This record gives sequence, C-alpha cells and structure tokens, in this order.
Amino acid sequence: MAQQKAIFITGGGSGIGQATARLFAERGWRVGLADVNTTGLRETAAMLPAGMVETYPMDVRDRAAWVASLDAFTATTGGRLDVLFNNAGIGTGGPIIDMTFDDLDRVVAINLVGVLNGAKIGYAYLARTPGSCLLNTASASAIYGSSGLSVYSATKFGVRALTEALDGEWYSAGVKVRDLVPSFIDTPLLAVPAGTSNYSIKQVVTNAGLELTGVDAVAQAAWDAVHGDKVHTYVGKTADRMAFAARWLPGRLRKMMRRGIATSAD
Repeated sequence: MAQQKAIFITGGGSGIGQATARLFAERGWRVGLADVNTTGLRETAAMLPAGMVETYPMDVRDRAAWVASLDAFTATTGGRLDVLFNNAGIGTGGPIIDMTFDDLDRVVAINLVGVLNGAKIGYAYLARTPGSCLLNTASASAIYGSSGLSVYSATKFGVRALTEALDGEWYSAGVKVRDLVPSFIDTPLLAVPAGTSNYSIKQVVTNAGLELTGVDAVAQAAWDAVHGDKVHTYVGKTADRMAFAARWLPGRLRKMMRRGIATSAD
C-alpha cells in the first residue's frame, strides 16, 4: 500500500492556504498547517477530515520554530514531506514614501525572508522524499512592479527569482521548485489600508483595472503546479494579461501603473 502523501502549508489559517489545505485533504493527503493566527488554524483544521491534519502556531521569521514544526509534522508522516507550500505573506502596501520603516521591514521579513527560511530549512526534509516539491506563492505583482504596492512587489519578485534559481540548484537532487503567480486574491488580506491613504489594497488593485481571483482557483493551481512541469503557474485573468503585456506591450503596462498610483493617491 502506498504511503500517504504529506503537505506542509504556511499561512494555513486563511485564504489560499486554507483553500489548498481543503483540496489536498479531500484528495487524501495528510496536511500540516502553520500560521501565527491560532484561531484561523483551528477553523481550517475543523474543515478537514478527522485525523488528516496537524496544526503548528508558527511565525515564518522564527527559524527555530521552522525546525521544530517540520520535525513534529514529519514525525507523524513517517518522515515523509512531499510538498512544502511557502505561502505565508502579508499585504501591507501604499506608496513607499508613506510607509514606515517598521512596515517596510515587516513586509520584507515575512514575504521574502520567511520564504528563504522555508526553502533553506525545508530542503533537508524534501530531499528525503522522492519527487518532492517546494511550492512558493508569488503574485501578479512579480510580473511588473505594481504602483501603490512597491515593497510588496519587490518581495514577490524575490520569491519568483528564488523559485527560478532553486529549480536549477535542486534539480539534481530530484526536488522540484515551483511557484504560483496569482492575480490579486479576494481575501481579507486586501482589506487593509494601502499605507497611510484612505484606500484599501483592494481598492488600489481595482482602481488600476485589475480583477480579483477566488481562492479555490488558486488551490487548484497549487495542485496542478505540484504535479506539473511549469516553473511558474499563472492564475487568473489579471496575471495572464500582465504576463502578456510585460512581454509584448510594456509601454501600455507602464501607463496603467501610472494611472493606478495616481488614482490611489487622490
């Protein structure tokens, strides 16, 4: 009998992480959920089949917590880790001149350094499971820098670059590296203010003419990415359009971003 496959998901208490946990559990996978939001962890766990989930209150900036959580989870899976989903992130935005240094540091520490922590620490667990995969959550903001979300975009460009680099570095070890490049996702994450403006991040995105994508579509894309061969998996109309425009119509995309920042700053 084949051993049950296992996925460890950061940011598992809501949004993309929650939807992905539900989909993988429905398809027979054992799920490890990590998040700083303990209430969210409990809510996600309650959605999954009994006996299929373990939860770990964890901050992705905490390297010791990474080790402790992965040790604990793989102890329940017979040492197996098929997928590490580096998904945790925050959406603090706004023009960089309006952001505090504390906000800037926090976005970089969680969205980029947290992903680097997961990759460096997670490799040892993935390398002992044949056909394993590191899956990272990037963003449409990693296609062309999004005005009004400059620091967020910078972190997601970093995630995309890391994915491409590790796809090469880890190839000989048999560990796949993939990322999701979703359009802006319709979750409470986007309801927070964009810097010091009166606009939410969601308003900045929609004012720039960009659609929002549902979490279920991203969860299915996560499944496809893990089982496919594409390094980058684009999700949603906005991501597809931005990828096309970045290659073929960069001037038009540049003008769109200029309109977006002007609207969000009004």
